[in-house]
Amino acid sequence: MHLTGLHVYPVKSMYRLSPDTAEVHPWGLAGDRRWMLADSTGRFVSQRENPALGQIRVGLLPDGTLALTAPDGSWIEVPAPAVAAGDPVADVEVWGTRFRAVEAEKEAHRWIADQLGDYRLIHLDDPRARPVDPEYGEPGDTVSMADGFPLLLTTTASLDRLNELIAEEHPDGHETLPMERFRPNVVVGGSEPWAEDGWRRIRIGSVTFKVVKPCGRCVVTTTDQENGERRGPEPLRTLARHHRLMRKAAFGQNLIPERPAGVTGDVLGALHVGDDVEVLEDGAHWPADGR
Repeated sequence: MHLTGLHVYPVKSMYRLSPDTAEVHPWGLAGDRRWMLADSTGRFVSQRENPALGQIRVGLLPDGTLALTAPDGSWIEVPAPAVAAGDPVADVEVWGTRFRAVEAEKEAHRWIADQLGDYRLIHLDDPRARPVDPEYGEPGDTVSMADGFPLLLTTTASLDRLNELIAEEHPDGHETLPMERFRPNVVVGGSEPWAEDGWRRIRIGSVTFKVVKPCGRCVVTTTDQENGERRGPEPLRTLARHHRLMRKAAFGQNLIPERPAGVTGDVLGALHVGDDVEVLEDGAHWPADGR
């Protein structure tokens, strides 16, 4: 097996970057979901509420500045705010966990309002601020502003099998779903379909990961990631019928990186497209209806 794709989402629910290599930090790939939009209550905003988020193209400049480009060609560059610089601190929330982050400059809020709605642009200055679910992680495990865990893994074999199942469900024809619908961080080729559901621990290149939980899918997977259009009930309908884990339509597995012996600091290693992928431990079992 080998790594066929790497994806980083600088702003939660916005467009992806697909580098050939990426550093691995304890809380995720470098630059992944360190920004998000928040509503007036501080709760995160995603494509679930506003699918147009996916149409905003993103870039990260070497100094950490965020570059955003709208479909109409308008753009803005936003310096990364920081507590140390005296920027406003915001109390925000992602899936019930509240933590402190930092607000971007007001000009960025105005640009976001013109393009998407009355939201604030938020930066996670301290990536240690938000713990993972303690049921699946260990003390000290943290995550950026991703939904729940540092990385999401999918496999090309499972996508191929899912598309076969969708085709069987729609004998009159249905579009072939691309991997981008599932917004993974790492994509693995060369496995058997659904093999990832049994993995407990893996190595990608030189970095090891705990495989901690299947990913229950939501309406974002029904959204075309190129134009922001909802495209009907698939893949949720077919996943719900053929691939339920822990009472949810599931696709992909959540990962937590492990710190290599002797390695200190934020960089645990790096992933490169083409890296070998090895299963170190398997035998995981995730029941369809319960735990």
